[in-house]
Amino acid sequence: MATDRLKINNEIRAQELRVIGAQGENLGVLSLAAALAAAKQAGLDLIEISPSAVPPVAKIMDYGKFEYERSKKEKVAKAKVKISETKEVQIKVGTGDHDMELKARKAAEWLAEGHRVRAELFLKGRYKGMEEAFLKERLERFLLRIPYAYKVAEPVTRSPKGFAGVIERDLVAQAKREKESKPKNEN
Repeated sequence: MATDRLKINNEIRAQELRVIGAQGENLGVLSLAAALAAAKQAGLDLIEISPSAVPPVAKIMDYGKFEYERSKKEKVAKAKVKISETKEVQIKVGTGDHDMELKARKAAEWLAEGHRVRAELFLKGRYKGMEEAFLKERLERFLLRIPYAYKVAEPVTRSPKGFAGVIERDLVAQAKREKESKPKNEN
């Protein structure tokens, strides 16, 4: 994913340039001809690195090396971008305690990774006719089992399949929880 190509050597149109030498030294403001002569003498290219500055800034260096370093920086920046998605955990009215614990732990893992978690109480058949307060309470009881600090992004509401709510991690509350759980005489 290369960004816009910079002007090099004879493509540069500015008559005066602030020039940075091959070793990073400031050569000052030079005319275009003098800057091109300095680059040719060093056996390198003149690259306009900041065209919007007054006067524009140019650097004397190998263009291939410059592009390589720039693409390396872009890859590092791209690798640091973390994509968060919404994961879904589904329980039913008859889901047992052990299964609920497993699903709660998996939801906690997803929260720790930075994902949002959509918890859904799936209803089918006669369960759809049960009392709404009981069903909401069943889903909220599951949410309380999650061993990771979270905040409610979307409260529990009726969904096409039953009831659902969305939670996301709460870093401040989690840090506080971890601090409290450490032994006091740890040195």
